[in-house]
Amino acid sequence: MLESLFKIKERGSTVAQEVRGGFVTFFTMAYIVALNPLIIGLTKDGDGKFLGGDGSHPNLALIAAMTALMAGLLTILMGAVANFPLALATGLGLNTFVAVGIASKMTWADAMGLVIIEGVIIVILVLTGFRKAVFNAVPAQLKTAIAVGIGLFIALIGLVDSGFVRRTGSGPVPVQLGDNGNLVGWPVIVFAFGLILMLGLMVKRVKGALLIGIAVTTVLAIIVEKAFKIGPNFNGATGAVNPKGWGLNVPTIPHKIVATPDFSLFGHIDLTGAFNRVTVVSAILLVFALLLSDFFDNVGTVTAIATEGGLIGANGEIEKIDRILLVDGIAAVAGGMGNISSNTSYIESASGVGEGARTGLASVVTGALFLLTTFLAPLVAVIPYEAATPALVIVGFLMMTQIKNIDWQDYGIAIPAFLTIILMPFTYSITVGIGVGFVTHVILRLIQGRGKEVHGLLYLVAGLFTIYFLQSPINIWTAK
Repeated sequence: MLESLFKIKERGSTVAQEVRGGFVTFFTMAYIVALNPLIIGLTKDGDGKFLGGDGSHPNLALIAAMTALMAGLLTILMGAVANFPLALATGLGLNTFVAVGIASKMTWADAMGLVIIEGVIIVILVLTGFRKAVFNAVPAQLKTAIAVGIGLFIALIGLVDSGFVRRTGSGPVPVQLGDNGNLVGWPVIVFAFGLILMLGLMVKRVKGALLIGIAVTTVLAIIVEKAFKIGPNFNGATGAVNPKGWGLNVPTIPHKIVATPDFSLFGHIDLTGAFNRVTVVSAILLVFALLLSDFFDNVGTVTAIATEGGLIGANGEIEKIDRILLVDGIAAVAGGMGNISSNTSYIESASGVGEGARTGLASVVTGALFLLTTFLAPLVAVIPYEAATPALVIVGFLMMTQIKNIDWQDYGIAIPAFLTIILMPFTYSITVGIGVGFVTHVILRLIQGRGKEVHGLLYLVAGLFTIYFLQSPINIWTAK
């Protein structure tokens, strides 16, 4: 039955590989259950109220439960409908934009209404074939650059989240090694141990290297915390910063394993309220910004996962790409309905692909684990950043190996590819990297007199990205 549903043998995989891949993907992105509430749950809307709470008390548990529920349902949908090893959850970056850039100007219900409108537009673009057409219009070498850039991006995420690389906070250099140029604290040592362990297991071709590494490193982290009482690197109650502390989760044995979830956030939205709080032009620009980010984050992520997993056909197309894009569009709508911001595909899925996942069965496993998380949130909180992030660094390396497929002698494609690759980690944005790559490719091909080689849709997309990058002056102009 599994073979007929997921074509496991046909894609060169096994059930064991798919299950391992599903577990690894879950462990590398389970942080969103704890992180999303901290981003959107601690931000007050234009009326001074917290999402799911009131003017003085946030309700993080409510947001965590809904975050896990939507991630579980949508990831299972991706696996069952599209047979693709891709997990979905609340989009990082998108949730910050929704919280700070949108909800601060209106109510949370109004902001989520705009998220739903954006999601509906994406679904329409998929159903009309436009989104698939844009996907196929991107040159193969730019797709490779997108995959490589995302590899560097997630490697940087892993290094930053682990504390191995940190922001300087001042001066011309944005990041540095550890704290003030030094590696400090046991958590960084735990990260380094996990990274070396996973690399060693990979070199020895041990099956389940990433999953074993995460599990063993988590156990070590619990022992270290028990012995040295390190605590978090940031105390939300006092505002105290401990540079030697753990990242998001403090790895301690939980007092309880099961907690009853509350899904009452679902459906508290207002589709038209935003247009009464800001000007129509401002509301449209907010939807446009959401749309462009969501649209091309997914394009980049799907490209990277398919390339890494060898799931791109000889014609350059991905099997069931229309279904993949449709589920992602539905995810944006579902995220708004759930009041947890737009849901989208996660590049951390590459860690599961690195573990051997090639089919939607891995997504079903990941989704099932997210659904369990709605009840087992205390157990998931055991895994610290420092145990999961080594997997991201390793996957970054695996994706980087594709760079050899770019023709570096043709500047018309090489320079846009270079800008795409470096701007993703340097701007901490997949969308920016893709946008700059598209715009410069179009411009350089025109300068070379080879404009006919550029697909017509790419001209349209480059124009839209130009508007996206010029949002600030456009907003100033329309406000006059």
